[in-house]
Amino acid sequence: MISFLWRRLLAGLATLLVSTFVMYILASASMDPFGDLGQSTAANKEALIAQRIQLLDLDTPVVIRYFKWLGNFVQGDLGTAWVSDQPVSSVLHGAILSTIQLVTAATVIAIIFGVAVGIVSALRQYSSFDYLMIFVSFLLYSLPAFWVAVLLKQWGAIGFNDFLADPVISWVAITVVSILAGLLWSLAIGGERRQRALTFVVAFAATFSTFAFLQLTDWWTHPSINPPLLALLGTATAFAVTTLSTGLKNRRALAASLTTVVIGLVLYLPLQVFFKSVAESWLMMFVLALITVAVGVGVGYAWGGPDRGVSARTAAITAVLVAAMLFINQVMRVWPAYYNAPAINGRPVPTIGDRTPNLGGNFWVTTLDQFMHLLLPTLALVLIGFAAYTRYSRSSMLEVMSQDYIRTARSKGLPERTVIMRHGFRNSLIPLATVVPIDIITLLGGAIITERVFARPGMGTLFLFSLTHAEIEPVMAYLVIVAALAIIANIVADLVYAGLDPRIRVNA
Repeated sequence: MISFLWRRLLAGLATLLVSTFVMYILASASMDPFGDLGQSTAANKEALIAQRIQLLDLDTPVVIRYFKWLGNFVQGDLGTAWVSDQPVSSVLHGAILSTIQLVTAATVIAIIFGVAVGIVSALRQYSSFDYLMIFVSFLLYSLPAFWVAVLLKQWGAIGFNDFLADPVISWVAITVVSILAGLLWSLAIGGERRQRALTFVVAFAATFSTFAFLQLTDWWTHPSINPPLLALLGTATAFAVTTLSTGLKNRRALAASLTTVVIGLVLYLPLQVFFKSVAESWLMMFVLALITVAVGVGVGYAWGGPDRGVSARTAAITAVLVAAMLFINQVMRVWPAYYNAPAINGRPVPTIGDRTPNLGGNFWVTTLDQFMHLLLPTLALVLIGFAAYTRYSRSSMLEVMSQDYIRTARSKGLPERTVIMRHGFRNSLIPLATVVPIDIITLLGGAIITERVFARPGMGTLFLFSLTHAEIEPVMAYLVIVAALAIIANIVADLVYAGLDPRIRVNA
């Protein structure tokens, strides 16, 4: 393992060195640092050109300039963006942070929903649900990113802000949405006609009740996850996680999951008092998340069962999801103050930027503001990424489920859930091990179109601005980061391969 990592790292460093040299030469040749002076009518034009040449060291051959830049870069000096006269390190810091916020949310959501829908589609091959998902995925995959972003600005921001001024949904619309949800769930779960009818009724009732609750409780203006709603969502989460992780026959794992839900309900009010008495920060939230995982693992081991590790894993996942609900509830509690703030002016869904100027407020207000600015660009990336991951996971799952070891597992009498989750699902992730790291690195380089439409100051926006204004130091810093992450992504993909498939050895 160690020798493999050393070989790959050394090869990656050599590749990075050669690529930076080529990129520096090409970037220097493509940039015009005198673009703003070419048409100038200033009396001191020649003096300005001479000053620009001295500032950018253009009298030095480009190869020598590259090695000067490389020496400074190795020492930690990324240079200065000469247009704004700011250090590249400070410019990169804000751009990377903005892009990571966007990429993390979009990638995680797209992977979870895309893989889940793709696997269900594979298990329902040639069914109505399968054909519907194929149509939806190809439709989303073919949509231009800028067009999706513009539509989201029109209907997701402007339209929804207008709706919040008078948040009333007609009962006819609620009924139609509930019917569509019932049909979708009945197609996804499948089964005999009686089972499909039961699924339709349950899904219709659940969807109708949810929207009726939102309508009758004025949830749109005072959103929250109150204890009854937390108990309902937490219990559903516990059953869902246990079903996927161990199956409902493992009573101890189910009991451990439900115990974490009870702990979350008990801590509902004390946590609100706790947050009022301390200075909140993301570091504190990270520490609380670690404590949540530890509590979930402890509860799982306390309940025990045939496999304590399985119970601990199930309880820990449920605990994290319940804690996420408590966190979201704490953010929702500041919605009235955020909505009525002068900087928001009753238009809480923004269309540009990554934060609202002159907003003010505590940790929860600023967190809510960041979430609202992430909403539309994240959704734009999710819709396109969802389509790709659905197709990848469907084709991979179909290939795995036709293998001999799947038929052997079924012939031994294993439950279908065990066959799918333990033998099929894990192996279906192997092809995704190549796609996901590369996609993440691609997005970390900046979702250029999405960032431009929503005016987010991310890596893509930084690259375009620097390239347009002939700032070679920020461009090279951007290219080095993307190239280095691409090399790391390939190494990570190899390690993930080895983790998912025991037949693969990285030290071969």
